[in-house]
Amino acid sequence: MADDAGYDGASDQDLLARHVEGDPEAFGEIVRRHRDRLWAVALRTLGDREEAADAVQDALVSAYRAAHTFRGQSAVTTWLHRITVNACLDRARKAASRKTSPVDDTERLEQLLEPHESASAPAERNDLHRQLLEALGTLPTDQRAALVLVDMQGYPVAEAARILDVPTGTVKSRCARGRARLLPLLTHLRADGGGEGGKKSAGRRNRTRGTSVPPAAGTQDAGPSDSAAVKGGGGRA
Repeated sequence: MADDAGYDGASDQDLLARHVEGDPEAFGEIVRRHRDRLWAVALRTLGDREEAADAVQDALVSAYRAAHTFRGQSAVTTWLHRITVNACLDRARKAASRKTSPVDDTERLEQLLEPHESASAPAERNDLHRQLLEALGTLPTDQRAALVLVDMQGYPVAEAARILDVPTGTVKSRCARGRARLLPLLTHLRADGGGEGGKKSAGRRNRTRGTSVPPAAGTQDAGPSDSAAVKGGGGRA
């Protein structure tokens, strides 16, 4: 097994290139560097530890297999987070189609749909969740990732910018464009908006998110086990 110290000076892009060239350890080093943040994104999106672990594994397997398609037009960390967000959305869609909701999305939906008065019945919330995810699926990846981080997961714009490795202004513009594209698709959900529901919704906006960041690497709950991180791949996780 290669010594980890041999990768200390290598950039993520260098490591990805080495992986494509056949280095059996390079992708494992990428996983080691980014797993904790990918895990945090997945956990905040799905709200369920098992679902989050599965989504991270799905994302890492996809990244492992698609590494040869990376063209360096964005940072490797941006690429990984986009894949992870998409894996989470796929799992959430499947859960919604089974008429179950792995996350209590009431407040998050209110943030995106305000001043819509939130649905109170579970069936209505599930339907809102399903329609929101379907609408998100129509957006370009950049806009979708920004909206999921800021509007659904409750990240401050500055933190979302660090996760996506772009300026804060870019995150703001992607969110604005994404919301503008979503509005026509979600207008029917706002028909009962206004009144006290809208005021309550607006009051909740920018509330500190309740899901804490998982422990740092090396602790028991830092993320999915190394052995499962790249299931089916040749790299060390």
